[in-house]
Amino acid sequence: MTTHEILRKLPYGKEFLFVDELLQIDENIVKGTFTFKKDLFFYNGHFKESPITPAVILTETMAQIGLVCLGIYILNNSLKQDETTFGMTSNKLDFLKPVYPGEQVWVTGEKNYFRFKKLSCNVIMENAKGEIVSRGTISGMIISKSDER
Repeated sequence: MTTHEILRKLPYGKEFLFVDELLQIDENIVKGTFTFKKDLFFYNGHFKESPITPAVILTETMAQIGLVCLGIYILNNSLKQDETTFGMTSNKLDFLKPVYPGEQVWVTGEKNYFRFKKLSCNVIMENAKGEIVSRGTISGMIISKSDER
């Protein structure tokens, strides 16, 4: 499965997609990037005089690159796009530095385990200087849409 195929299978719309590029992926690790463009919707109200990226958006970016992309790769062709979705089950993250409008980040996710439809990964987000912005563990499950009802 190519990185372009993985990106096409992501279950997010353009306004909530926080993955620009996947740089590396295999059964145990994923690396990708995202640039927080200055005109993103959440910057208008998050500290209006000096905007920073909200922690919930950083968490989502780490989950999309460091968990969901890896999950899609691991499942490969067994994932039926219109029949399954992903749900975060837990996270434990430390936020160490702010991310400002216009900054690019690099996210690395490393698999802890994948069993019983649950994937757990150690995830690190770095800025352009190579400084760790956030790190921790994110876990999620593959959910059959028929189970959601």
